[in-house]
Amino acid sequence: MSDFFNDGWSIYVAAVTAAGLVFCVFLLLVASRRKVMAGDNSTGHIWDEDLKEMNNPLPRWWVGLFILTVVFAVIYLVIYPGMGSNPGTLKWTSTGQWQAEQDKARTTMAPVYASFANLTAEQLSKNPQAMAIGERLFVNNCAQCHGADGRGSKTFPNLTDSDWLGGTGPEYIHKTIVEGRQGMMPPMGAAVGTPDDVRNVANYVLSLSNGPHNSVAAQLGKAKFAACAACHGPDGKGNQALGAPNLTDKTWLHGWGEEAIVAMVNQGKTNVMPPQGPRFTPEQVNVLTAYVWNLSQATKVASN
Repeated sequence: MSDFFNDGWSIYVAAVTAAGLVFCVFLLLVASRRKVMAGDNSTGHIWDEDLKEMNNPLPRWWVGLFILTVVFAVIYLVIYPGMGSNPGTLKWTSTGQWQAEQDKARTTMAPVYASFANLTAEQLSKNPQAMAIGERLFVNNCAQCHGADGRGSKTFPNLTDSDWLGGTGPEYIHKTIVEGRQGMMPPMGAAVGTPDDVRNVANYVLSLSNGPHNSVAAQLGKAKFAACAACHGPDGKGNQALGAPNLTDKTWLHGWGEEAIVAMVNQGKTNVMPPQGPRFTPEQVNVLTAYVWNLSQATKVASN
């Protein structure tokens, strides 16, 4: 029960739970005591002239069921966690159960992964069984950001094209899955100049990819683009070693158009993919790497 900040909260929860059970027993005892209220075995209360409230005892089946419920609750709290930080006699936790299920699944799949052990990503991509497993790993763990088809969305890269930041190939994919990746563009508005200069640079950037732009503003922004050339290169084709994107293609990860580019120049951007290594075994990472690599191939090597 690591959610408790200190032992006081644990004691409080245990006390409230115990008090609730004691109150249930007390309520049963009070309700089971009958008092003679009238000669006709009623409470003396009459509504609508003939509707009497009778003073009958509680049904035995109901009392028995109530007692069994309380006994079950006591046994449950002894065996399982529920009394504050007390783990119970079985020491059961949801984390432990999840880990046991993961271990069982890995043991079951171990012979299958063993057959993939010495294969490269290219070789795995030709294996329909490996690709089927890779697809399930991807859908269960990566699709939340990159989409079930791997095409991504705004701020989440498309894994099915050939536009890669930071590197290419199975080795780079493997490293990114295990270690994660952080891409950062610092705010460059002050380095570029005035707000008009920033807007001119935005139009120049749009002209690099033959997008709709103001040609006059683009010409004025060309000189100011020097502040960006250190990362994106003087021709705007980027620098993969720095993770600086190619501005001459039509791939826009964080939005397209003059306003989006102006916002990026002024505010910068930090994009993070968290490390995914702890989620997988080394064998699973190899299969997932092959699947992601296969997504970006012009002709899929294997289909499932």
